[in-house]
Amino acid sequence: MIEAAPSFLSDTAPGAVDLRSGRLQVRLARTVADIDAAQALRYRVFYEEMGANPSPEMARLHRDFDDYDGVCDHLLVLDHKLPEEQRVIGTYRLIRRHVAERYGRFYSASEYDVSLIEEFPGQVLELGRSCVAAASRNGPTMQLLWRGLATYVRHHDIALMFGCASLPGIDPDALALPLSYLYYHHLAPPGLRPMARPELYVDMRRIEAHAIDPARALAELPPLIKGYMRLGGFVGDGAVIDRQFNTIDVCVVVKSDLVTDRYARHYDRPAREPALA
Repeated sequence: MIEAAPSFLSDTAPGAVDLRSGRLQVRLARTVADIDAAQALRYRVFYEEMGANPSPEMARLHRDFDDYDGVCDHLLVLDHKLPEEQRVIGTYRLIRRHVAERYGRFYSASEYDVSLIEEFPGQVLELGRSCVAAASRNGPTMQLLWRGLATYVRHHDIALMFGCASLPGIDPDALALPLSYLYYHHLAPPGLRPMARPELYVDMRRIEAHAIDPARALAELPPLIKGYMRLGGFVGDGAVIDRQFNTIDVCVVVKSDLVTDRYARHYDRPAREPALA
């Protein structure tokens, strides 16, 4: 386990993503202090707000961290009207294929067989550790975070994005409707389908397909997963219970051309225009 302030090894040019919208800015982490701020935000959201179970070292430092933090890119949203220690209000962790190969595997590989994604011929990006401070979960913040992600995707010519996304709680029957809906309506095609590891596999088919109310199921999905599905995203076969984070995970796959085709006009709007809902 690395320390909370890892060595900074990103090979992405610091200016590859740097957008402003009023008091808000989205950019990549440039320093160890930037990464530390992202880890502090993740700790507040995942552990203090959502009830995840920290290691003793995480609890002592009030930071969420692991070995990937020193080798990946960290996308940050900053609010320049806030005190410096509270300025990072949103973050995404971005792991490209060559980074995963250098480390040994993608983060999601601990829960899913992602070999089909690893073999995908285009550039691949793993998304993870996405969170936004409670007071900043609004349209402008989310729009800027997604504009930053779209800029990063274009910069690196990413063809496919994937990663684990979470539903709150660890009882699959309590999440029967959204899990079943995702399986029956958004299952990834066989050639791109991640599969939960056999020892972790939880069947998502908790309700018969004919008994699902899609509108109600969508309403029960967390906003991030709902956003991925609206971008044309898919899910892998099988959910995984993550007891550390007190969640049930699904593996989401999104083709980047779907993002570009459907939302490029919104990402490229001038910052003064209204935010996306």
